[in-house]
This record gives sequence, C-alpha cells and structure tokens, in this order.
Amino acid sequence: MGYGQHQSFYLRDRWLNKAIRHINDDERFFYDKEAFEKIGLGKNMVQSLRYWVLATRVAQEKFNDERKKVYKITQFGKILYKFDRFLQFLDSAAIIHYHLSSRKEPSTAWYWYFNKLNESVITKDELISTFIDWVKANEEKEVSEKSLKRDIECLIRLYVAGNNNEDPEEVIQSPLFRLNLLKETKGVVYKVQGDPKNIGITALMYVLLAFKEEKETNVITVEEIINNEGLWGRVFNMSRSSVINSLETLTNHPFYPLKFTRTNNLDTIRIPNISPIEFLHKEYARKVESLNVNSN
Repeated sequence: MGYGQHQSFYLRDRWLNKAIRHINDDERFFYDKEAFEKIGLGKNMVQSLRYWVLATRVAQEKFNDERKKVYKITQFGKILYKFDRFLQFLDSAAIIHYHLSSRKEPSTAWYWYFNKLNESVITKDELISTFIDWVKANEEKEVSEKSLKRDIECLIRLYVAGNNNEDPEEVIQSPLFRLNLLKETKGVVYKVQGDPKNIGITALMYVLLAFKEEKETNVITVEEIINNEGLWGRVFNMSRSSVINSLETLTNHPFYPLKFTRTNNLDTIRIPNISPIEFLHKEYARKVESLNVNSN
C-alpha cells in the first residue's frame, strides 16, 4: 500500500497537462535535476507531481533498453492530452477520482475512505484516528502517523480546494472539487452522495467497462454496482435510485447500450463489448466534435 508520496500537495488543475507535455519531450523528465525550473514548480511539487501522474494513471513508470527508469504516457493520458488537457469535462475528473480510489496502491487513503469507511459524517480527528487504526490492522510494516495524517489532509483538500472562499489562491485549483463528493465544515467531514450530473454518464460507463475488462465478464448485478469496492455505490457514493436511473440512461446509449434485465430476484446488466479506452476515445472525439459544431 502507499502513503505520503504527494509531499502534502494536492493535485492542481493544470499539473497533469504540464507533466504530460514534459514527459512527451523527455521520458526521464522526473529524473532531471533541472526539472523544477523547466516546469516552473518547486522541487517538492515536482516530486508530488511525479506521484500524481502515476496515481491518476496518466503515466506509467517503466525501464528502457538501458535499464533506466522512464515515464510512459498511458492510453488514458493520451486521450486526456488530445481531447481534454485542461480537464473541462466532468467525466475526466470523475475518471481520475475513480483511478485514485478504486485500488489500494498507490493512493491507499483514497481507497480506504471511499471503499472501506462506512461513516458519511465524521470529525476530521476521528477520520484520521480511524484511518491510522485501519492501517495498523492491515499493514505489515510500521507507517508514520504523521504521514497518515498528511494523507487525510491532502485527500480532503483535493475535493474542497475550489470551494475555499477565504483564500483566493486556492480557488479552483483542484480538478476534483467540481465532483462535490466531500465537504468539510468546522472540523467535520461529510461524504456527499454522488450526483450523476456531476460525475458524467461517460465516466460511469468507463467504470463498468473497466470492471468487465478486469474481471473478464460482461455480466454484473445491480447489487454489485451498489455495494462492491471500486464500483459506483462505493467510489462515487451513489444512492440506489441514482444507480438505477443511470443504468436506465445507459440502456439508451446510441452506440454502446447496456442491456438491463430486471426480475423479481436479480437485476442484471450486460456490459457492451468495447474496451474502456476505446469507448473513452470515441466518446471524447464526439464530445469535442459537438463542441466545435456548436461554437461555429
């Protein structure tokens, strides 16, 4: 599992675009001693960005022919850079959130908060202590409590930074605040029910297609979508009614409709036969084309 690799800096709006641009120019950019000057960020921020490009899955760390570590842009990263490099689509923010929260590594705090923690309302102090207890019970190695505290603080800021009216420097700096999945007021943290309008129907389909690809099955039940880790009910904290309504919307997708079979005992979904990346590329190409047509 992974802790404290963000250097206490949450992801900023244009960081991923900057990172992809520099990685495209130099696969060993993050090993360049002058990287911080080239990208215009502090040294610790560059280390933080190195973590975020991996955690959001826009890049992967690999070895080149000389057995040196390099960064390769993923297919997801290429789609973002081509169609939505400034993360204007809500779907992009939602997919980034899904990438952060659906696996134990490298963003364990995100995985724990959205998949394991059942409390929707909890004080920040209780949130930190509960996370520390969970890590102690599930981690073989000893992890610094200060590091775990910083993880929770970073997690909170990632979702509320754009709503901070007290500090103008923080306004609209995080790409994930628009998802409205978390709020903090007077030391109390609220897990907010996900609204499909804030998440995006494209992102919701992407999650199901990723499930199909990982599990090698094209059938899933409504109960699994609501209750299983890494799916809508957990990752986006969606209510049953929101899940049902979104599934019904996706049965009417013009190119890749779900097949929704409702029975007295078991409601099942048949997921269309397309990879999540191919689907996302086609959907984003249509989105951009539609925006261009409407602007002319």
